[in-house]
Amino acid sequence: MRKEKITITVELDDQNNPENLLWESTDAGNTDKVPVKAMILALWDHNYKNSMRLDLWTKDMPVDEMKRFFYETLQTMGDTFLKATNEKLIVEDLRDYCAHFADKMGIIEGQ
Repeated sequence: MRKEKITITVELDDQNNPENLLWESTDAGNTDKVPVKAMILALWDHNYKNSMRLDLWTKDMPVDEMKRFFYETLQTMGDTFLKATNEKLIVEDLRDYCAHFADKMGIIEGQ
């Protein structure tokens, strides 16, 4: 059995706010810790039939980038849901919402 490891390092300030987020993966092809400004981690607990989430962002994450991050996350969640369930109609609805979100947030799709 093959095993890979993903490590997320969170550096906190004295108020316990994330200063730096770093991630690395044994499957990434390099050994560097990659700095990021935000992350959303969602896990499914099969035993309790609920999700667990960890949402973190650094205090210097620009608001315009957070808007783009959410837009792209919603889009890719649609991709994942389609791949996992083949529920095309609801994913089309999600895509419509993503376009609405992009419009309301001033995000130009495709950039």
